[in-house]
Amino acid sequence: MNGQQSSSDGQSQPLRLGTRRSALAMAQSGMVARTVERVTGRPVELVEITTYGDTSREALAQIGGTGVFVSALRDALLEGRIDLAVHSLKDLPTAAPEGLLLAVVPEREDSRDALIGRDGLGLTELVEKLAGHPARIGTGSPRRTAQLNAWASARGVALETVPIRGNVDTRIGYVASGELDAVVLAAAGLNRLGRSAEITEHLDPELMLPAPGQGALAVECVSPGLAAILGGLDHLPTRVAVAAERALLARLEAGCSAPVAALATWQGTELRLEGVVGTVDGATLLKMTANGPLALDETAERQAVALGHALAERLLDAGAANLMGERAR
Repeated sequence: MNGQQSSSDGQSQPLRLGTRRSALAMAQSGMVARTVERVTGRPVELVEITTYGDTSREALAQIGGTGVFVSALRDALLEGRIDLAVHSLKDLPTAAPEGLLLAVVPEREDSRDALIGRDGLGLTELVEKLAGHPARIGTGSPRRTAQLNAWASARGVALETVPIRGNVDTRIGYVASGELDAVVLAAAGLNRLGRSAEITEHLDPELMLPAPGQGALAVECVSPGLAAILGGLDHLPTRVAVAAERALLARLEAGCSAPVAALATWQGTELRLEGVVGTVDGATLLKMTANGPLALDETAERQAVALGHALAERLLDAGAANLMGERAR
């Protein structure tokens, strides 16, 4: 393939790293580019690529969610126009096209969701201050909407979730302008953009379990030789944890339009996986956990996948398919 040839011709030839054009994507890709340059000794050139998810103004749930920020980058890899691509791992479909290698999963950033509220308020403070009026909270995620609604229902407080799209500046702007009382964003993205000071509350996973893979990045390429060279950048504990989360998502056959959350965390040598499936209105949330002792060796990823599949089966047995409304058992 042309992409393979170009990535191995001469140590001085730049490696072409494909990235989305958003400020967050560029920040993430810049971080990866610097580490790749250090490991390979070759310059890295950022190649900006526009994806369907960047140009469409429809809600993610309406346009399919999964893959809309990824497919154009993957096409560029397979066509040899770039040598590697950086993705937010939570955007990556669970099935990869033939010929692509998940070369690197760097160490995960903060996996939590974060609230940016008016007047520096956290979630509880916000709803208390607005007693008698629903707190208007912006998010484009069915997963976040379901868990926010469930939280409000359990406490008997008024809360209205408002669907939003746009980059980080646009979303935070809704709060600054007074149009919304708060927005929920991934803490990792705010950290990478140097905007963590604007967070008014990190939402505890007990309240808001994150999306599978949230806070992690993925570097894909075509060339096995390049993948081998980049292998030293891989963080095995993160790769194994997100493998469990993504296996759960894959077994549920759910995408971004379904309210599904998962988080795998290490507790010594044991991996603890928590999964949530619910209805968008928050009326029903299924929460389950699974634990498995895992050695960080060549079998770890396979064991993590088995853990994710097993938890998904338990969720399906408890009625998760009907809650998601996306598949029949």
